[in-house]
Amino acid sequence: MTMKLDWLRGTATALVTPFRKDGSIDDLCFQKLVERQIKGGVKLLVPCGTTGENVTMTSAEQAHLIRLTVEVAHKNGAKVIAGTGTNNTAAAIDHTRAAREAGADAALIVASYYNKPTQEGLFAHYSEIAKSVKGFPIVLYNVPSRTASNISAETTLRLAAAFENIVATKEASGNYSQIMETIAKRPKNFKVLSGDDASSIPLISLGADGLVSVCANEIPKETVKMVDHALNGSFHFARKIHYKILPLMEANFVESSPAPCKFVMKEMGLCEENLRLPLVPVTDASRKMLREVMKGVGIKTA
Repeated sequence: MTMKLDWLRGTATALVTPFRKDGSIDDLCFQKLVERQIKGGVKLLVPCGTTGENVTMTSAEQAHLIRLTVEVAHKNGAKVIAGTGTNNTAAAIDHTRAAREAGADAALIVASYYNKPTQEGLFAHYSEIAKSVKGFPIVLYNVPSRTASNISAETTLRLAAAFENIVATKEASGNYSQIMETIAKRPKNFKVLSGDDASSIPLISLGADGLVSVCANEIPKETVKMVDHALNGSFHFARKIHYKILPLMEANFVESSPAPCKFVMKEMGLCEENLRLPLVPVTDASRKMLREVMKGVGIKTA
């Protein structure tokens, strides 16, 4: 039976990683960002995910960032779901073990990218990882637009049935039929989280358990309120917030994420806009559009 994790529900923030101009991680800024999330009502923090530019980090940097998140989160009653996925199964196992040692509460593991594994390959990939960290919760991450492979509902359900520590999936496929099949047939205690801000309210209405959010980096309070209203069945209030902040949800992907989000956060005075190559800052045209969106949503500049 799937491990029961009552805390795996609501809004999780896929944290950006603030870099200095020389490319190093700005620890103090990162800690302040995590504290801001918790003050905004976020109880689930996700360091080293796609939004955190994890593929540009060394293993040591990832472990360091997870420890920093744990340090701030645990003293404030929040949980940490560390991004540990890569396209090399052995390396993903090492990263997941390191996250467990660093004090993370769970791991978020993206489907193997670039290799384009079959469904049997994906099943074997996650099986080896799950067996290597028995008792440590694993959240699958399905995002075909970035990985060039899709974790089918059948494979998700096979993994959920086979391993008690595979506890959830973060679904960003946009395939509602697939997601509904997973929700309808999932074992008891298995969670489904939206991996896309704009899809969170529809998916929660279908039975999903929460959202792993990008826009919560910018507006944590509003995102938490929206998701909480939806989970409580107050969809009238959830929709009002959804449509107010929808332009920001969409604008965060006008160019490769997290570049737009980092620009907005820079305008808010939260961090510098620095990214690691091959990502670069957004264009002037996108800057103009993002400033207009900020104004429309009611986000003040520093």
